[in-house]
Amino acid sequence: MNAPDVLVVTGAGGMGAAVARRLGSGRTLLLADAVPGHLDRAVTALRAEGYGARGLVTDIASPAAVAELAAAAAALGRLAAVVHTAGVSAATSTVDRIMRVDLAGTAHLIDAFAPLAGPGAAVVCVASMAGHYARLSPADEQALATTPATDLLDLDLITGFDGDPVHAYILAKRANQVRVEAAALTYHRRGARINTISPGVISTPMARVEQESPSGAHMTAMLDACGAGRTGTPAEIAEAAAFLTGPHSLYITGTDLLVDGGQAAWIRRHRVS
Repeated sequence: MNAPDVLVVTGAGGMGAAVARRLGSGRTLLLADAVPGHLDRAVTALRAEGYGARGLVTDIASPAAVAELAAAAAALGRLAAVVHTAGVSAATSTVDRIMRVDLAGTAHLIDAFAPLAGPGAAVVCVASMAGHYARLSPADEQALATTPATDLLDLDLITGFDGDPVHAYILAKRANQVRVEAAALTYHRRGARINTISPGVISTPMARVEQESPSGAHMTAMLDACGAGRTGTPAEIAEAAAFLTGPHSLYITGTDLLVDGGQAAWIRRHRVS
């Protein structure tokens, strides 16, 4: 009997739950989140809907926890896909936590799942439209892309960081994008693919906290100005993840898919500084 296909989804929030529902049918679903109560509620709901879901408490900032997640996935069967939605926001986190979770944590996850990624497997890391705001030198981007994950937080760019959580978030999400570019060759040699999705403002509990923060009015005004006039939905991110992990994107790897209602395009071509 063939081993079951395994789907790993990190983050049990709005995007993670939507991805689990969109991709989890007929698969063994391993859901990871750092908050036990949040994770338990999500797994219980998914099981009640017929999904073969199980949960593992995982702090993405911990390399040991990420390695445990990968080992748990390997024990369940053949890895089909990983969709990494877990992360923290600028509105509720410190610079240090953003660097540890959003930047280094994603790098550790990319490394941990590479040995499991065989032919046909696909990994999607959720970055952010914010990564397209970053203004880094080619040398800094190369360092973020290729420095061993264990040494990332020791880079001068990180230890000497002089900015607020918003700018830390921008840096971390750009790091996600370039890290995936660099990892694509390793995954390709195993017959697998890896990409990022960069959402704009998506209607999740985390985004609602952001909208209630001091930058919330600017965020809303930007949505109107770019023509979208609305936030995105978690289901739209799940559809993008379904495309990037499915059979219609086999020639797509090492790149970023913007799902932002045109916000980045407006910023680049129409916003008056």
